[in-house]
Amino acid sequence: MKKMILALSLSGALLSAAPLYAEDTATTMPSTPAATVVETVAAPDTTTAVATTEAAPEAAPAEEAAPVMDKGDAAWMMTATMLVIFMTIPGLALFYGGLVRAKNMLSVLMQVFMVFAVITILWCIYGYSLAFGGGGAFIGTLDKVFLSGITPDSLADTFSAGFKIPEFIFVAFQATFAAISCALIVGAFAERIKFSAVLLFSVLWFTFSYLPIAHMVWFGEGFLFKAGAIDFAGGTVVHINAGVAALVGAYMVGKRIGYGKEAMAPHNMAMTMIGASMLWVGWFGFNAGSNLEANGGAALAFLNTMLATAAAAVAWAGAETLLKSKPSMLGAASGAVAGLVAITPACGTIGPMGAILLGLISGVVCLWAVHGLKRMMGVDDTLDVFGIHGIGGIIGAILTGVFTAPSLGGTGAEDFSIASQVFIQTEGVVITILWSGIVSIILFKLVDIVIGLRVPEEEERIGLDVTSHGERAYNN
Repeated sequence: MKKMILALSLSGALLSAAPLYAEDTATTMPSTPAATVVETVAAPDTTTAVATTEAAPEAAPAEEAAPVMDKGDAAWMMTATMLVIFMTIPGLALFYGGLVRAKNMLSVLMQVFMVFAVITILWCIYGYSLAFGGGGAFIGTLDKVFLSGITPDSLADTFSAGFKIPEFIFVAFQATFAAISCALIVGAFAERIKFSAVLLFSVLWFTFSYLPIAHMVWFGEGFLFKAGAIDFAGGTVVHINAGVAALVGAYMVGKRIGYGKEAMAPHNMAMTMIGASMLWVGWFGFNAGSNLEANGGAALAFLNTMLATAAAAVAWAGAETLLKSKPSMLGAASGAVAGLVAITPACGTIGPMGAILLGLISGVVCLWAVHGLKRMMGVDDTLDVFGIHGIGGIIGAILTGVFTAPSLGGTGAEDFSIASQVFIQTEGVVITILWSGIVSIILFKLVDIVIGLRVPEEEERIGLDVTSHGERAYNN
């Protein structure tokens, strides 16, 4: 417990968003859609004599333009939602599955798959309402529980005034964010945790950590939204939030039997490379989809996601070459994911050159985190969830406050202050670390008391595929 508290304190020391949703980014679209402009055409002047003695009637006020549901935006958002599902199942599942030992391959696939399924259902039952269904600074209401009041005709706002998307699409899109956040956590304690414990913790953490942070950051009345934090696609909500929970879980579940004494190399790096590639492709839906429209803002997020990921992969592999003389496939894949994580909060507000710099920084720092920092903490974070998602998210969230500056190619206003924005970003990071850390400690302890966290030693030695699920990934 002392090491875990020390680790959380160290995370905070590394530091001493309300997302882009807080900004007006409608510059790519006219303030009044052309299709709804009301034109007034003057009639020929054939009553001049009358006009001199009779005042012309006052012009009728123009009717307020009706909101427009653009079919292209709707199609793009459905595509983006499918991309995020693709990056989770199979992407994340295969990435994690290849990194564990063969006897635990199916257990990891099953955990990711079922967590995604359960959280998707809970999101539509009560999650969406608590995150986006009204409310104050820290949590929403139950006004939209069971998606009450939402119909195929219901519309959700985008960044452009007067342009909407079907609310059902927004519900589905945000469901994927909640589900992958919970699925990310399982990598920290893979190969030794009970399947039932994974599911119970995921349900509780989703309710008491993910939903409040999502509301604070992405809802108009949320605390961090109103503070002005920038988190375009989930640096705090998804990655720091999940990364801190993963770190707590790794401490509280404990180290794997034989950790540090026995070889525990990934059993299938080809599978991990395939999974990482799926993550890269799916992340375009994650980041560019967060623009909510198919326009220049989405194009900027798309390009930045491509560049930061490539830069981080190059940086990690390059640093590995300098340190170990050989670049590894595991390093390149890990670097790519680190870049994806770091660009997530910044992708819609920084310029392409800023994205490259952010990728280079995150690749090197996350390499240190999964080797040096992990050793300093004395933790068995099996698949380096905290080192990549936690640290990468912190780097991305804070540096968003730097690279958003117009002088550095960002989209910030002319009076943008790097110092002020970095302070706000850091505030968001600290709040997320503390909230997720405290909630996770309580929830892991509760789950341990109720059903226990860890499988028996004999089952762990045999492998969770057989002992937890009664089947094997490979039968030859």
